[in-house]
Amino acid sequence: MSRGGSYGEVGQKIDYVFKVVLIGDSAVGKSQLLARFARNEFNLDSKATIGVEFQTRTLQIDARTVKAQIWDTAGQERYRAVTSAYYRGAVGAMLVYDITKRQSFDHVARWLQELRGHADKNIVIMLIGNKSDLGTLRVVSIEDAKEFAERESLFFMETSALESTNVENAFMTVLTDIYRVVSKKNLVANEEADSSGNSSLLKGAKIVVPGQQPDPPTKAACCMSS
Repeated sequence: MSRGGSYGEVGQKIDYVFKVVLIGDSAVGKSQLLARFARNEFNLDSKATIGVEFQTRTLQIDARTVKAQIWDTAGQERYRAVTSAYYRGAVGAMLVYDITKRQSFDHVARWLQELRGHADKNIVIMLIGNKSDLGTLRVVSIEDAKEFAERESLFFMETSALESTNVENAFMTVLTDIYRVVSKKNLVANEEADSSGNSSLLKGAKIVVPGQQPDPPTKAACCMSS
């Protein structure tokens, strides 16, 4: 995460840049979630992601301009060599499974272990059960996913990239929590600087602050699609 005086494409001042990574098995809908959030698009002919790609979206959080840099990677094992570089600098993660494919949910624990092994230990993580529009084909219950999310202190939502259900909500929940934590850390840093008489050293400086573990509140119960 970076903070400073960078500017967007049309000269808009960017207060924060948050890197968020999408992880999970192949074909669970990661690229479709990204397309829906970044461009409000859904492509029925979407092909498997090769390597790594990212898209950005600039938005307002608490009167601050935040650029969300969302990274998407292939879920296939042959692309795992990009792991360390992919996770570097990430302050948020969307851990995605397909509610109609039990194996994709069974692999979530392995993805989470890999994420925590390479990313900052306090990264903000959202567990996402995608393809909620295929409810009649569901094989992963909300209860199972909620239990896992609560045990691992993750946010949890079910989404549908096709129907645009909860996609915006899921990304904004993660981005807002990252912003809340970063703002709190910056406030503390400035207070400490004020007490030492060195506050001017922080003003206008570029501060890199990793995501911090969100408060444990019943995250998993926060938002599930109906």
